[in-house]
Amino acid sequence: MSEMIEGHGGELALAALRAYGVTEMFTLSGGHVFPLYDAAHKAGFPIYDVRHEQSAVFAAEAVAKLQRRPGLAVLTAGPGVTNGVSGLTSAFFNASPVLVMGGRAPAFRWGSGSLQEIDHVPLVAPVTKYAATVAGTDQIPAEVARALTAALTAHRGPAFLDLPLEVLFSSEDVAAPGAPEIPVIEPDPEDVARAAELLATAERPVIIAGSDVWGGNAIAELRAAAEALQVPVFANGMGRGALPPGHPLAFARARRPALDQADVVAVIGTPLDFRLGFGEFGAARVVHIVDAPTQRAGHVETAVSPAGDLRLILAALADHAGPRADHSGWIDGLRVAEDAGKARDAEAMAAESDPIKPARVYGELRKVLAPDAVTIGDGGDFVSYAGRFLEPAQPGTWLDPGPYGCLGTGMGYAMGARVTYPDRQICVLMGDGAAGFSLMDAESLARQKLPVVIVVGNNGIWGLEKHPMQAMYGYDVAADLQPGLRYDHVVEALGGAGETVEKSSELGPALERAFDAGVPYLVNVLTDPADAYPRSSNLA
Repeated sequence: MSEMIEGHGGELALAALRAYGVTEMFTLSGGHVFPLYDAAHKAGFPIYDVRHEQSAVFAAEAVAKLQRRPGLAVLTAGPGVTNGVSGLTSAFFNASPVLVMGGRAPAFRWGSGSLQEIDHVPLVAPVTKYAATVAGTDQIPAEVARALTAALTAHRGPAFLDLPLEVLFSSEDVAAPGAPEIPVIEPDPEDVARAAELLATAERPVIIAGSDVWGGNAIAELRAAAEALQVPVFANGMGRGALPPGHPLAFARARRPALDQADVVAVIGTPLDFRLGFGEFGAARVVHIVDAPTQRAGHVETAVSPAGDLRLILAALADHAGPRADHSGWIDGLRVAEDAGKARDAEAMAAESDPIKPARVYGELRKVLAPDAVTIGDGGDFVSYAGRFLEPAQPGTWLDPGPYGCLGTGMGYAMGARVTYPDRQICVLMGDGAAGFSLMDAESLARQKLPVVIVVGNNGIWGLEKHPMQAMYGYDVAADLQPGLRYDHVVEALGGAGETVEKSSELGPALERAFDAGVPYLVNVLTDPADAYPRSSNLA
């Protein structure tokens, strides 16, 4: 006989959430969801609140990314849910198993004009794996289980549940939720064997590892496959750090010659999107290894595209026993290019120029960041430098907005990271444009005693727009911010601390003070507005 649980809708939901490994709630207070707060409060279940709903969803996403389990955001009805849609969409593009539980106007008055009455499901359905309105209190545990099973099943992503007022406030006696059962997708053995053969016999193979390698808990299998087949590895997103920087097969600076000269490129756990030139690698044959058939690229002709659990696929690659080419000369040549790139970067990161070059900021950060520090990128131009100059020493320590490119992730990601790792360094790298989206939530961090370091690259412009627009038209509009704005004073007023840095020589001491502060601390670095990260257009 099944165990029974009794309680109001919030208590029934909490029981199901806990069965799936959820251990905290991120929210912005709203009356429609009071029973969820009541259940959490009575059970000693941590509640973290924010000043804008997007930060609640981003915090839940950070937990989902870093811990590879569901993150929970609870949003009140109407604008509470719609304010969280950008966060849901980012989680959708990032394959993050986030559950958003939304309050909803009462069903018995639907159509009468209740406060914040709107049907959320059609709005969020395109950017979730599961979206539903719970019709009865007794259905809450089962619906939570369905939503979280969908979120955790590859290809992972967010889910949404709508809880009408009377459904959440009413009480029922229902069966307790069972243990989660997450299906595993078995890859086609022939596809896997073909991928292994291509990598083993290629003269100049390359692996690019993306976020799903981390999300699918396949880091060890990736290393084993790369070492067994002797293939150089590049990484993006949360794939960064999969091989530590000192590993003989780990590369970052030699990407251009590697992709220009490769004859086989295996892209694992990341889409063939703008970040990878849309999968166009010259004459190289493309192997696209994905965690679900839905993720196979439809715009590129691939040599083979194994789909399924990445641990199974990569373990099979490591076990490949067929013929193989000698890749040592190829690896040695890339190492020469890698070392040359590192030498150029070292020179840039040591630049003494004032105004401060963004590269120098990262040169100083590299000196103070611990190997297990979590670094968070929230910005465009300034964060592009971070992707180049910072090399995560461990997997699962890099958070960026991902391919959706949504600014405003910074404070939410910082909250989720600090909750995940109470004793690690948490460092947010933020452009001054991005600061306008979420910096108010420094108050949420200060109030709830969640210290983080925030480094703002303050060049007084929208760098990704101003320079390209000048190049296109000879002028720019809507691309300027206030130069020298004191973002550190903002954080001080919100309960934290900070300082402004104008000279390169001041950077190191300021960063040391920031990491020792024990409160949210913003280092406001006045950077050179003439310095723009070199890039071609990513728009098409």
